Amino acid sequence: MSTFIKRTGLFLITNILIVVTMGVVLSLLGIEGDGYIGLLIICTIWGTAGAFISLAISRWMAKRFYRIQVIKPDSGDIYEQKIYRMVEKLANQVNIPVPEVGIYDSPEPNAFATGPSKKSSIIAFSTGIINLVNQNELEAVAGHEMSHIKNGDMVTLTFLTGIANAFVMFLSRVIASIINSALRGDDDEGGLGYFTYFIVVSLLETVFMVLAYIPISAFSRWREYKADEGSAYLTSPNRMADALAALGTYDGTREKKNAYAMYKIESRSRVSIFSTHPSLESRIKRLREMSVKIINRL
Repeated sequence: MSTFIKRTGLFLITNILIVVTMGVVLSLLGIEGDGYIGLLIICTIWGTAGAFISLAISRWMAKRFYRIQVIKPDSGDIYEQKIYRMVEKLANQVNIPVPEVGIYDSPEPNAFATGPSKKSSIIAFSTGIINLVNQNELEAVAGHEMSHIKNGDMVTLTFLTGIANAFVMFLSRVIASIINSALRGDDDEGGLGYFTYFIVVSLLETVFMVLAYIPISAFSRWREYKADEGSAYLTSPNRMADALAALGTYDGTREKKNAYAMYKIESRSRVSIFSTHPSLESRIKRLREMSVKIINRL
């Protein structure tokens, strides 16, 4: 079980906790809705609320979790200025507000973007990736993260997670109610009892959340391909492919999985139905093929 948790990351655990916590509150308040429609409406409200609250504070949390040093537009550091201007140029290319730009101390080469909206987002680079790749490759990485922001990937992923939370809460209660009714005698005695019902609901929520993570992961893999493609158009397919190839050469210490693992540009977890990122090999292959198609059109 510990291996599975490490592979899927804190994102899954966080959402299980959100669903279970919301479920506890619903149960303690005795809120079950007026029939299945009422229950579905309540679960939708509660399920999506947790996901969007997490998104709303994601930029603030990321800066504190990673101790990100935000680069000021008027920074006196020449290299910081170069990174900021690079991101500023890309933001102007896609016609969105310039996100905050930051650097965090980590030997693992990685970068990520997060935030609740295009106007309130951040792109953060690890010191590891800054030291590993050249300027052109770093610009491609920035283009990848800029594409996530432009495409609204964080909001879409949050919406999918919220809907998953809602159906997890709803189905868990419906099935628990069916089990409770099946165990109740003709004299209306028996059934699960309040405490057992609560345990059954919590277990079902955990199982369903794990299953819900499969389509969420599939969407995450798809959005990585799209962000690669976005960076390819902003810079070039080969630049993005070279950046990914450079990331593949790193064999040092890696950070433990955390809530931001899904947002990072690269994950070295073994590819499976629970993977949030495609393999580097498949991403590089797509970019090289894209480069060939562009050349053939010329």
